[in-house]
Amino acid sequence: MEKNDALIAENDQLTTPAAEERKPLILDAFFRIHNYLVEHAKMPIRRQLMDEIDWNDRLIAIKGGRGVGKTDFLLSRAKEIEIEEKKKAEEEALVASKRRRSKKPLRPCLYVSMNDFFFSKHSLMELASQFVKIGGRYLFLDQLFKYPNWSRELKRCYSKYPTLHVIFCATPVMPIDEDNNDLKGIVQTYNLRGFSFREYLNLQTGLRFRSYTLEEIIQRHASISREICERVHPLTYFRDYLDHGYYPSYLESSSFEAELLKTMNTQLEVDVLMIKQIDVACLHKLRKLLYILMEDAPSALNISNISDEIGLSRATTMNYIKYLKDSRLINLLYLENKNFPMKPTRVYMHNTNLARMIFTRELTPMELYETNFYTAIHSAHKVNATERSAMFIVDNQYYFDVKEKPSSRDAIRPTAVGELELGRGNQIPLWLLGFIY
Repeated sequence: MEKNDALIAENDQLTTPAAEERKPLILDAFFRIHNYLVEHAKMPIRRQLMDEIDWNDRLIAIKGGRGVGKTDFLLSRAKEIEIEEKKKAEEEALVASKRRRSKKPLRPCLYVSMNDFFFSKHSLMELASQFVKIGGRYLFLDQLFKYPNWSRELKRCYSKYPTLHVIFCATPVMPIDEDNNDLKGIVQTYNLRGFSFREYLNLQTGLRFRSYTLEEIIQRHASISREICERVHPLTYFRDYLDHGYYPSYLESSSFEAELLKTMNTQLEVDVLMIKQIDVACLHKLRKLLYILMEDAPSALNISNISDEIGLSRATTMNYIKYLKDSRLINLLYLENKNFPMKPTRVYMHNTNLARMIFTRELTPMELYETNFYTAIHSAHKVNATERSAMFIVDNQYYFDVKEKPSSRDAIRPTAVGELELGRGNQIPLWLLGFIY
């Protein structure tokens, strides 16, 4: 029996008086941390994903890249639940004409970071057991990848405690859904992305613009952009968004570049090296690979030249490029019906904020617009290269071009234009595609 399984079995059978006395103290310590973090949680705007999740599901994974706000997302949801539970308790007390506290659990939620030293000796099952015993129903788990056999124990919690809802953060490279036999069929996975331009604009202006589907934008972009521009001038904010608006950390950090550099290094050292179990001696080659891609992106890939430059085989280089994509440092553009391990047509930085970290050259406006188009559309749609004259094909249905400036003559197909405020004909403001979520 593995060490972690032995811990689970041992903790399931802990019934001694001394052990029972210790357990409330364990929860009290975690609740002190929980209360402080929930009280100080900072989610400056309500993320659209909050309303897209079916919170009735009992096992939910919030997957997202570094720096997009997963921890604040969990804490904000915990705060919402506690407010809802308190309101229900007050309503029930009023109906019953009672002026004492409701018998409903006062602690329905608990946020726990799995890098706590407690879990070096104790199991998640032990914590979940005690939490359920006091009436707890929502367990929010962060840093789960640092806990051994995490998926197996999540499955045990799911099976043993039918009243318990577990919501956990997942890095992009963690195996979830079909890639994990323990969780297959029981976990619902949602992607939390960085701020869309809509979310950034709402945050900067205090307005509350809604999102639009891609179909709505293609069909009604002229009227939609006109309605928005009657209240605000989006292009005034769009360049700043491309520069620093994707990551929520821009709100708190005095040096956005330093914070973003820290995030990128964590993605390499943890999401790629640690979780993918790559020898730490290869870190330098990974960093060099990323730097080469950053200098050239957006561009085609010459895998042979890159492999020679970093001293790796072609197959290993392709695997490392895939890991960089999975960790959401880069995006890869493939022709229709093509995918890894085939060579992509082009490589992009995952978003324009990362692209600005290229200090050896300044990206042209067109390079920024093209990168932003991919990021905005890829959030909810399949984006491919095409052998036709169009630059992109979306969902194998819509052919798209990207241009820097509007033309006096209408485009022959949907064209995202970077420096266009009001849509007309087939020319769609690029900023409006940032309203997809």
